[in-house]
Amino acid sequence: MQIAVAGATGTAGASTVALARERGHHVVEISRSAGVDLLTGEGLTAALAGVDVVIDASNLSLQDTEEDLVEAYAQATTRLIAACRSAGVEHLVYLSISTIHDPAFDEFPYYLAKRAQEQVIHDSGFPATIIATTQWHEFAVDPAAVTIGDYEVTVQDWLIQPVAVAAVAEVLHDAAHSRLPRRSLAGPETLRLPELTERYLAARGDERPVRTVEAVMPALAEGALLAPEGAELIGPSVKEWLAGQAQ
Repeated sequence: MQIAVAGATGTAGASTVALARERGHHVVEISRSAGVDLLTGEGLTAALAGVDVVIDASNLSLQDTEEDLVEAYAQATTRLIAACRSAGVEHLVYLSISTIHDPAFDEFPYYLAKRAQEQVIHDSGFPATIIATTQWHEFAVDPAAVTIGDYEVTVQDWLIQPVAVAAVAEVLHDAAHSRLPRRSLAGPETLRLPELTERYLAARGDERPVRTVEAVMPALAEGALLAPEGAELIGPSVKEWLAGQAQ
C-alpha cells in the first residue's frame, strides 16, 4: 500500500511515517520541507499521485497572523479532499482531538478550526476515518501549556488523560486498513499536567523545578480534556512511557 502522511515531520506524523515504513509500506511525506503546503495546495496533487490512503496528522501553522484560523484550516481540508479525489486516493484518515465539541471550547479558535475540518470531511462524503485522541504523553513539554526556562519550568494546571503518540500512530496505521468511520482514544489514567512534566523531567535527569500556574481557561483545570464516554483506553501507562524516556 502507498500511504501519504500529511504533517510528516510533526510528532504524530513522524511516528506514523516510521511505523508505516517498518510495516513495509511506501510512504510519501507531505510537509512544507518536502515542498507540499496544505494551506496553499502547492505540490499537493503531484504528491498524491499513486497514493492509496492519506493520513492527515498535520498541525497547520499560519504564516499570516491576520488570517482567520478557522477558515484557513477548513480550506486546507477542502483542498486536501479535492486533491484526493483528483488523484484517485481511496481513503482519508484524519487525526483530531477528543474534546473539540465540548461547549467549554466554543470560543477557543484552535478547537473551532479542528471542528471545521471535521465538518468539511463529513460534508464532503469522501471515505474517511476520524481518529480523535486526548492529549499525548509528549504534551509534558508542549509550549501550549509549558514554558521551559533556564532555571525552572512553568506549567499550567490542566487535568489530562494522556495517551502515547506511538499508540496513536498504531491506530492511524490500522485505520488505513480497517476504515471504520471514527475512533476515540485516551490513555488509561488521569493526572495533572504539572505532575506529568515533573515526572518527565526527572526521568531525563533534568533537575529544574516545576512551578504550577493557573490554566488559561477554568475548564482545562476542571476536566474538560478527559476522555469522552466510549473512548478506547490504550496503554502504555504514564509509568511505562516514562521508562522509555530515561536518558
